Amino acid sequence: MGDQKESLRKITHTLAMKNEEISNFVCTVKQNLNNLETNSSRVQEDLETEFTLLHSVLDEMKDNMLTRIKQERASRTYELQSQLSACSKALESSEELLELANQTLCSSETEGFNQAAKDIKDSVTMAPAFRLSLKAKASDNMSHLMVDFSQERELLQGLKFLPVPSTPEIQVSECQVCDNTVTVVWTLPEPDSKIDHYILEHRRTNHEGPPRIREDFPWMVVEGIRELELTLTGLRFDTRYITFRVRACNKAVAGEFSEPVTLETHAFTFKLDAASSHQNLKVEDLSVEWDGSGGKIQDIRKEKTRTNSPMHSPARSALMSPKRAPTARPGRDRFTAESYTVLADTMIDAGQHYWEVRFDKESKAFAVGVALRSLGRFDQLGKSSASWCIHLNNWLQQSLTAKHNNKARTLDCTIPSSIGVYVHYDEGVLSFYNSKTKQLMHTFKTKFQQPVIPAFMVWNGSFSVVTGLQVPSAVQSGQRKNSGTSSSNASLN
Repeated sequence: MGDQKESLRKITHTLAMKNEEISNFVCTVKQNLNNLETNSSRVQEDLETEFTLLHSVLDEMKDNMLTRIKQERASRTYELQSQLSACSKALESSEELLELANQTLCSSETEGFNQAAKDIKDSVTMAPAFRLSLKAKASDNMSHLMVDFSQERELLQGLKFLPVPSTPEIQVSECQVCDNTVTVVWTLPEPDSKIDHYILEHRRTNHEGPPRIREDFPWMVVEGIRELELTLTGLRFDTRYITFRVRACNKAVAGEFSEPVTLETHAFTFKLDAASSHQNLKVEDLSVEWDGSGGKIQDIRKEKTRTNSPMHSPARSALMSPKRAPTARPGRDRFTAESYTVLADTMIDAGQHYWEVRFDKESKAFAVGVALRSLGRFDQLGKSSASWCIHLNNWLQQSLTAKHNNKARTLDCTIPSSIGVYVHYDEGVLSFYNSKTKQLMHTFKTKFQQPVIPAFMVWNGSFSVVTGLQVPSAVQSGQRKNSGTSSSNASLN
């Protein structure tokens, strides 16, 4: 009966996953139909607009060229008509002189002949007919204003839709995820010299496989990429995966997106357990600030109705899944008295993990490390066998010490503004680094008998925690070098 139930549960789970996959695909197809309608209308409107603009350009050119012809015709008509008018007047005057000369020659009177002949000669000399140019001032040839649009007609007949760049393909085997940096590499089916740039989009997700219509995070866009790869740095891996897609663009149009590729971004994430923190600590997300008035007013009813503080283990759930289910362990009491402590809400019971904490160096006291779940509500970090930490003391004089089981060792190193914490649970290693230089500050070498929890303390100061970080390569390299050496901190273990 039990085996059949287990088998039925597996079948039910498989069906549920398949139903979710089909539902997601149905939503995708519906979205594609809507997008098809919208995009078709858009490109049709764009085409009509382009042809309207082309017609307006042709109409404008036609009007300009017709105006040029009319102006040329009007100018030549004026020149020729003026010349015609002058010639007509000269001809009329010449005919009058000719008639007068003929009359004088035919006259039988001898008196005054010489004077008449002299007057006619003078008139002919001054006649307009002898001062006119008998060459037309304007040509009747208009062939210089003729056009030949055969080449342009061929160009117009060759109009077609823009060539769309081919779709890139992301090369998963060449992509790298390391040090909270992702390098994405892609190729083209064939070289394309017309491609101007690429657009890469990436989105955080907790779901492996193709993107879903309803995702918790938006696509982030990187434009103007000139190479066939891109490296994204300074990322915070607070989800299990990051999905990538890329498309090519020429000067006019963008191609289709590549098939999305989901890369695993394994990192340690947690939140701070405000419910069990000391009441003098003001906890907001991953930031903590000392509040001297916080513990003066005790809300008894709130303490009685306080919900359990969820504790989690990254090894017991899927790799760094943000789905945090509380265990059956009851919620712990608040830290009190001089234990100004706040714990994380996630336990470590396997693997390697890393996080950083930035603190106010003017804090009167500050500590960071790990603690067992059994850490007492009155216990200060480092003063019992249930916690290991680095402790900054600014009271009277400044000091930096490593503490465990009420034993302390002064550290001879510069106090950084940010500390990186590395835990290798299986090897029993707890190391502290200058998070900027990755210089090792101190290492505890022990054997963890129980799961441990990131732990913090502050008095008259503040700090903020950075999670979602992978173990830096420099830290891993340093740990490998030190793995064969004996611990110098045995007295604190």
